[in-house]
Amino acid sequence: MSEAATSVNPGLTQPLLAKRTSRRWLFSAILTTAIVALPVLSVIFLAFFPDENIWPHLLETTLPRYLVTTLKLMIGVGAITLVIGLSTAWAVTMCEFPGRKFFEWAMLLPFAVPAYVIAYVYTSLLDYAGPVQVALRDLFGWANAADYWFPEIRSLEGATLMIGLVLYPYVYLLARAAFLEQSPSLFAVSRSLGHSALSTFFKVVLPIARPAVAVGLSLVLMETLNDFGTVDFFAVQTLTAGLFDTWMNLGNLGGAAQIATTMLVFVVILVTLERYSRRRQQQFAARDNRDPIRRFTMSFPRQLICVAVCAVPVILGFVIPGVTLGVYAWEYFDESWNPDFVHNTFNSLFLSGTAALTTLLIGVTLAYSRRLHNTRGMQVLMRLSSLGYAMPGAVLAVGVIVPLAGFDNWLDSLMRDYFGFSTGLLLSGSAFAIVFAYTVRFLAVSAGSVESALQKITPSMDMASRSLGNSPGKTLVKVHLPMLRGTLITAALVVFVDCMKELPATLILRPFNFETLATYVYQFASDERLYHSALPALIIVLAGIVPIILMSRSISNTRSMA
Repeated sequence: MSEAATSVNPGLTQPLLAKRTSRRWLFSAILTTAIVALPVLSVIFLAFFPDENIWPHLLETTLPRYLVTTLKLMIGVGAITLVIGLSTAWAVTMCEFPGRKFFEWAMLLPFAVPAYVIAYVYTSLLDYAGPVQVALRDLFGWANAADYWFPEIRSLEGATLMIGLVLYPYVYLLARAAFLEQSPSLFAVSRSLGHSALSTFFKVVLPIARPAVAVGLSLVLMETLNDFGTVDFFAVQTLTAGLFDTWMNLGNLGGAAQIATTMLVFVVILVTLERYSRRRQQQFAARDNRDPIRRFTMSFPRQLICVAVCAVPVILGFVIPGVTLGVYAWEYFDESWNPDFVHNTFNSLFLSGTAALTTLLIGVTLAYSRRLHNTRGMQVLMRLSSLGYAMPGAVLAVGVIVPLAGFDNWLDSLMRDYFGFSTGLLLSGSAFAIVFAYTVRFLAVSAGSVESALQKITPSMDMASRSLGNSPGKTLVKVHLPMLRGTLITAALVVFVDCMKELPATLILRPFNFETLATYVYQFASDERLYHSALPALIIVLAGIVPIILMSRSISNTRSMA
């Protein structure tokens, strides 16, 4: 009798079903979260209990410089991305001008270009021996650099511009989604009160979209904190560069962990500020948020301004780097296409594919566990499992290498004592360490996507499946996964591309004589062989275009447009 009543009453079904059948799923979620949180705990532990405490030395010498430079870089990149992201999102959403539909998705194209790649490209173009300065000297008859002034690309300002050009899509993406969700009646009322389009933007639209913009900006700043390739190539001494220098050059892992902990403090501050900025704001869907948007009609000169505002970031952030890489790759194709390139491409594909599959499996496990056991504790586990996405790659590498190396040393000592042979570095000295770092770093992408998609599936689906005798596992396989196919493919593609671009963690964790496309490009650039890095860099860029198109289409489909 109670079973029949339970199958009918949704209010009773979920708690009882979760209590009876989801213990294994809950245990899997707890175990997974513990493993994901292990790198963070390892960094903090090593920072407080290092083998050699150089914290006083860091405070007296390099750490203040690292902090100041990092703050300047983050402020500069944040300002650039806010200006570009907000202006372009407003233009393509609310203004009618030639090429608007093209720019809706084209604005995301710089997302496909890693910051270190665009840094290498513009260095080759704007350096003293580059084609731009050579052409200027030929045109004006200048003999050397003393005859004219030209901005130094390898500088803090140069790094700020390079990183800003490829990270503004974070702000653009979330701001545009927020603009699309707003009610057209708000715009109509504002215009009826005599406000111009610009006044409406600042007084009505932007305050409502502030939570989404804050999220986008926090992602930008965390990615800026994570960057190593650009700041290293431009000799900008940030916290990430200092971490590499302390670990790789000075050989002090404890000091690197202490710098990593400082970076974690930055991350905590960013997340706290982002949550604080939207603490009192609640967003509710308007009844008319599916109505077509009535875009502002403008004069021809203003339409040209909109075209320029949207075209300049795309040209600087994607077209020029893409064309330059294509030309270099074509000219040096015979030299670039060699066994090393093919082998490193396979390494990247294998690592990225494995990490994408791993994050997908774990993400489904976590999201489905929460569906079966939707408690406050499970919500905490989901948040803890997403910590890796906020961690800079260099910090994550420190956190990964400590427990893996400890396990390898323990196992090696055990085998030597009892069996008389050495196992070596099974985990920390293999590709496993890289895949583990990728999984921890990008798990939030797959878990968040799957969780969001599962919330849109009515609980009655689970009840119907259970009434047919299916277990939670069979329900997931037979009911949910077929409905989540599109979400799973998109999440896997995004993780795959992020792994292809990841540089800091890969540089630290890769085994001896093991390269990916990202580290391959970095090695060529470090040796000032920019032309030979073009082909692998171009492959990384091309790999990122497909997820970008999918993301743009998903945003555009959230609302019918006029």
